[in-house]
Amino acid sequence: MPNFAANLSMMYTEHAFLDRFAACAADGFEAVEFLFPYAFAAQEIRDRLDRHGLRQVLFNAPPGDFEQGERGTSSLPGRVDEFRRGIDVAIEYAQALRCPRVHVMAGLVHDEHQRTHQREVYLDNLAWAAARMAPHGIDVLIEPINTRDIPGYLLNTQADAHAIVERIGAPNVKVQMDLYHCQIVEGDLETKIRRHLSGVGHIQIAGVPHRHEPDLGEVNYPYLFALLDELGYAGWIGCEYRPRAGTSAGLDWFRRARLR
Repeated sequence: MPNFAANLSMMYTEHAFLDRFAACAADGFEAVEFLFPYAFAAQEIRDRLDRHGLRQVLFNAPPGDFEQGERGTSSLPGRVDEFRRGIDVAIEYAQALRCPRVHVMAGLVHDEHQRTHQREVYLDNLAWAAARMAPHGIDVLIEPINTRDIPGYLLNTQADAHAIVERIGAPNVKVQMDLYHCQIVEGDLETKIRRHLSGVGHIQIAGVPHRHEPDLGEVNYPYLFALLDELGYAGWIGCEYRPRAGTSAGLDWFRRARLR
């Protein structure tokens, strides 16, 4: 049976953020992920995790000015010092939350003539982050994201992400395989899972095309959950979707999956 983590940035938004931990635990989740913890003291979040018996399995490193549309600084020339300071902050939070993996967003390409240069900056920064995080037992995750949701995002395909992991060659650099993004960009999900699963550190799901619960749309998630079981995937599956109505009311898919 897959291990599911509630994404508290998208789910349970009918509650204040710090109240979402109790709500997801009441629904049977044992782990959480979210985009960013930095608006709260790490101890506040740690207290909620402990109080409700939850594990923190993923969050993102600082992305730059998210409210102004930035989606990561790791590939941006001239922002290396800012990126590295952000990694140090992420390490502090990961240690406090006992979180073993941090997603490093790639950033946007605004000028196609700069794509090659940005890629090299990205590779250098990822290698630095991996070396920085390794002594703390933290994995660096990179995620291909579709350009419909985030136009101009640097990293879009599974093949490219795994080629980057291979080039860096650090055992704690892995791919965050979001099946929602993968379906939109590439499809052929079973083949992608079979081909790349050994390099995957975390999986995420959502219904396609509307990013609601994974029980509606063009992806047969029960089939893929059975495939992941067959292949022996023992990691977490983050539920990074926007509920159609109330979060708890839309969890029939979760209850069915847990009975497998």
